[in-house]
Amino acid sequence: MKDYIKAFAPATVANVACAFDILGFAVDQPGDEVIVTPNDKSGITITSITGDNKRLPLDPKKNTATVAVQAFLDKLGQKDVGLNVEINKKMPLGSGMGSSAASAAAALVAINALFDYPFSKRELIPFAMESEGVACGSKHVDNAAPAIMGGFVLIRSYEPLDVIEIPSPENLFCTLAHPILELNTSDSRRILKKEINLSIAVKQWGNIAGLISGLYSSDFQLIGRSLTDYIFEPTRSFVIPAFNEIKTAALSAGALGCSISGSGPSLFALSDSKDIAENVANAMHEAFLKGNIQSQTYVSTINKKGAIILEER
Repeated sequence: MKDYIKAFAPATVANVACAFDILGFAVDQPGDEVIVTPNDKSGITITSITGDNKRLPLDPKKNTATVAVQAFLDKLGQKDVGLNVEINKKMPLGSGMGSSAASAAAALVAINALFDYPFSKRELIPFAMESEGVACGSKHVDNAAPAIMGGFVLIRSYEPLDVIEIPSPENLFCTLAHPILELNTSDSRRILKKEINLSIAVKQWGNIAGLISGLYSSDFQLIGRSLTDYIFEPTRSFVIPAFNEIKTAALSAGALGCSISGSGPSLFALSDSKDIAENVANAMHEAFLKGNIQSQTYVSTINKKGAIILEER
C-alpha cells in the first residue's frame, strides 16, 4: 500500500437545462482536493477540512467524501483498515456546481490508487451515489459521474445504474457564474412540482433528445435550441436573484444557451468559442453587479479527464 495519495476532482454542471438528474458534465475549475494516507488504527479519521469555514462535518459517517470511501472499503472487505483523510475545499458550498460530489470523487480516486486500482472509474460511481444520498437526500449521480469520469455523462437508468459517456465538440466552452450566495440542494428539490403536464413533458423530452444529438454531431445550433428547461427552471429561477437579467445578458453576449447549474444559484452557459465564453462571463458578472450581487465566473472547455491523481508516493 502506498503512503500518500493526493487527488483532485472538478466542479460539474448537472441537469444541463432540460435533463434533470440524468445528464451532467465536468469543467476544469474550480474543484476539490483530497489527501488520503494510511494509519495504524482502525477506521476513517478526517484530520482536517479547509475552505469550508468549519461548516462541514468531521464525523466520517456524515461527510460525503468519507461516506464514499467507507462504501469502497466495505465492497473490498477492508473494514478494519485505518485511514486519514484531509479535504481541501476549493469551491463554494451550496453553489450548484457539485461541491459534495467533487469531494467524494476526489476521495474515491485517491483510495482507489491507494489500493492499487481494484476498480475502474466507472465502478467507483455507485460508491459516490451513497455519499450523494447523505449530501442531499437523493442518490443522484449527474454530478458525481462526470466528476469521476469527466466529459458529458448520461445516466440512462438508476435501477439498475446505467451510465453512458456522451461525446462533445472539442471547441465547446462553458461559462459558470456563481453569485455569492448559497442554496441548499435538498431545499431546492422540495420546491419542485410533483406532477407534469404531458404536453410540457413532450417538449422537454424533445430537448433532451436534441441536446444529445447535438453533442454527438457537433451541431452547435441544435445544442443551443435544446438548452431550454420547461419544467424545473421556471420554478427554481424564482429563488435566484436577477435570474432573467443574467440569462438575457449571457444570450446577448453570444451564448448558445444558458440555464441553472444543478440546483443553483450558479448559472451556466455554453458557447462555441473561448472568446465568446469569456465575453459571456463578463456580461453575466456585470448583470449580477447591476443587481448589487457579487459573483465569481469560470471559463473552461469540457473537462474530459474528470478526477485525477495529483501526487502519490
